[in-house]
Amino acid sequence: MTGEADIDERGPDVSMTDPAIERLKLLIESAGEPRVSGIRLQIGRRNADGFEHLLTMVDHDEEPEDDYELDFDGLAFFVEPQNVEYLDGITVHWEFKGEGVNGFEFDNPNPLWHDPIALRIQELIDTSINPGIASHGGFIDLLGIEGKVAYIRLGGGCQGCGLADVTLKQGIEVAIKESVPEIEEVSDATDHDAGTNPYFEPSKK
Repeated sequence: MTGEADIDERGPDVSMTDPAIERLKLLIESAGEPRVSGIRLQIGRRNADGFEHLLTMVDHDEEPEDDYELDFDGLAFFVEPQNVEYLDGITVHWEFKGEGVNGFEFDNPNPLWHDPIALRIQELIDTSINPGIASHGGFIDLLGIEGKVAYIRLGGGCQGCGLADVTLKQGIEVAIKESVPEIEEVSDATDHDAGTNPYFEPSKK
């Protein structure tokens, strides 16, 4: 397993095919103002199907200070530090699949989690928790573990929901603690004020 300290010394190992580089350059050229300085690679979510990778444009003068910056034939490419060990070794491909179709694909050799406890929680989320709250249009993501605390983020109909705290304390937290007794606390890192389509609207005072 490659550690973050090793990555800090050499930088993340990211490969990109020529079609992917050319496609990203084309997207930047067609973006117009404000001027785009590069592309950022992140992990959006983890689920039973694997990683969901995100490629987003970075505006000029808004480059993330802590990101790893790589160069691909003049294309500035930023890699988020939070998940850098899970992006190390990735290859980004692009293939034309029709107008309006996202042709980017990611060959990521990393496991969803290196930590076996995090992997157990992820399996619980994928097989039990998320199927249970999917009827409300919601889902949760595991962001990581620090000590005996699991950090999660609620999304979809759970983000901004007036009953999110009840769902967390009486449902999600109980399920995680029962299945993974090494965890003593579940912390909600959700920005609920940014919720756009909550299943239950927060009560207005």
